[in-house]
Amino acid sequence: MKKIQLTFVFILFASLGFSQSDFTDLNNARLNKQRQGMLVLGTWALGNMAVGAIRLGHTSGENKAFQQMQIGWSAVNLGIATLGYFSTLKVDPSGWDTFQSVQEHYKIQKILLFNAGLDVGYMLGGAYLMERGKREVKNAERLRGFGRSILIQGAFLFVFDLSLHSILSSDNQKLKPLLTQSSIGFAPNEVHLRLNLSK
Repeated sequence: MKKIQLTFVFILFASLGFSQSDFTDLNNARLNKQRQGMLVLGTWALGNMAVGAIRLGHTSGENKAFQQMQIGWSAVNLGIATLGYFSTLKVDPSGWDTFQSVQEHYKIQKILLFNAGLDVGYMLGGAYLMERGKREVKNAERLRGFGRSILIQGAFLFVFDLSLHSILSSDNQKLKPLLTQSSIGFAPNEVHLRLNLSK
């Protein structure tokens, strides 16, 4: 009887261990994709800042305002990309349990969808400034330059956020097999055990 109990305990912990290892692999893959995304965002920001800085001294009026906003907006994007990149290096997903792994997996996807909604707002705001710049004489060039920059930045961020969401959500289908592996549950006077030995 003792042998059966020991075998049972060994199978349980071995199967749960394999499940945790699979989640660690999935978490590491997601964090790597997030890092790559932040590198894309940072590269876009640096490129815009460099071009804006070069052109700023050779332009005036609407184009100067456009380059000013490109530099300012890109500085914010660079800050976000830098924080996002280094935050993924600080986490160690090997210590996450199943719940935290699933929670983190979907959390970033929700953030990206929320950001995509904000991006639509940026594009609308940019279009509004451009239209307002056509009607107002005072600061008309600045409004049009700022508006054009915000519209372009919003459009890029919209494509970026939806693309990164699509890349990350492609791993959603990998969660189901991991979640249907061996599990153990407790209730008053009961222990529920499910062993998936078909792996």
